[in-house]
Amino acid sequence: MSVQRRTTTGAVAALTALALTMAGCGSDEPSGADAKNITLTIAANSIVGGKNSAGAQWIQDWVIPKFIEAQKAKGVTAKVTFVPSGVDDEQYKTKLALDLRSKAGPDVIAIDGIWVGEFAQAGYIKPLADVAGAGVDSWEGWSQIPQSVQGLGTFEGKKYGVPQGTDGRVLYFNKKLFAQAGLPADWQPKSWQDILDAGAKLKTLPGVTPIQINAGTAMGEATSMQGALPLLVGAGGEIWKDGKWAGANQPVKDMLDFYSKVYGGGLGDPKLQQEAKGRDKSFEMFAAGKIGILGEGDYFWRSVVEPKSGIAKMADRDTTVGYALIPAKQPGGGIRGQDFVSMSGGGVRVVNPNSKYPAQAWELLSFMSSAEAVKSELAGAARITARMDVNKDVLSADPMLSFVSQKVLPLTAYRPPLAVYPQVSVALQEATAAVVSGKSAADAAAEYQKKVEGIVGGAGNVQS
Repeated sequence: MSVQRRTTTGAVAALTALALTMAGCGSDEPSGADAKNITLTIAANSIVGGKNSAGAQWIQDWVIPKFIEAQKAKGVTAKVTFVPSGVDDEQYKTKLALDLRSKAGPDVIAIDGIWVGEFAQAGYIKPLADVAGAGVDSWEGWSQIPQSVQGLGTFEGKKYGVPQGTDGRVLYFNKKLFAQAGLPADWQPKSWQDILDAGAKLKTLPGVTPIQINAGTAMGEATSMQGALPLLVGAGGEIWKDGKWAGANQPVKDMLDFYSKVYGGGLGDPKLQQEAKGRDKSFEMFAAGKIGILGEGDYFWRSVVEPKSGIAKMADRDTTVGYALIPAKQPGGGIRGQDFVSMSGGGVRVVNPNSKYPAQAWELLSFMSSAEAVKSELAGAARITARMDVNKDVLSADPMLSFVSQKVLPLTAYRPPLAVYPQVSVALQEATAAVVSGKSAADAAAEYQKKVEGIVGGAGNVQS
């Protein structure tokens, strides 16, 4: 959920509107799949002129009139209202939770994918097919959304939401530095050792930091998403699986050992991981040709080193910046027996289980997730969507984003959508910080396990 700017007045107005607007869940109109007069509401944390303004504009100016028109053609009179918000994500989440707990709230709701499990466990949302019927499973869109990407809106094997958009992590590398170090321009490591070997060659170049894999607490969630979690799934582990959190198990130790080899072996800059603006500095260093290999998401390509408007512009980005899949520790060693791995994030849309018109709410949600609607929302921008047909069309001129769509998304993984995850993530970040500071991987893993046991309710909930 990107932030453009926040307006206090808009936020207050949006919260007031959200509190007052219960039309889809509490009107006296006839309900049911055959209703000829329906009232629906859409909620998202976006507001015209404020946060995610373009998304709000799209809902108001395109989604609502087009959907009303489509319903009219079927002989249905639809009244659809957009309930905007322009507040901090946690504030938006809290408001939604209060509404859903009291069996109220909008009919179609945009939420962060990482909230799905938490909302499902609390009973605030239910599987789409349970809410809107068997027709959900036959929707054409599922065939265009890779199974791995469907995982963003899936919890315990059931689909709770439709992914809105997503991203992927890769290894970026500087082709000019690679040429100087005698490394290939089409570099694709097949194991962690291949990364370390490339780092050793880059180390011979003066003034160059060979490898930057985010570590420590200063980089926050970027440490988990760009470093620890991709390495963990590359070692065949998952932070949460079968109802248990990963403790000091072998994949966690392997992940921390890789950090140890990078930062203890002089292939990375330990100080950079401790600086308050360390991640931003790493961007500037990469753009200036001072970092050889960097683990990051497609955001780095789109918004950081983008030649015209990036925050660390690289005029020669398209010829100098290479990108490769993140390898598993060794071939076949990743989760699901994969050779390569990634991590992704993104938002989903769900149907309020208390909707008076659940079938029509699903119709609205699936309409918003159609190829035509998704293209319309992009408004000409090259951005990765959940739909492969749209990606094929809109990303054709951008080889890097096409690479993520075609090669990364089919093998990606997601963070567990549970309330306690952010605390576990901090413990993970602290473990990487300990290793970067010189602690052994085994000792850092043992400390991490103790912290996790305290966070998740004891050793019985931890896999060690």
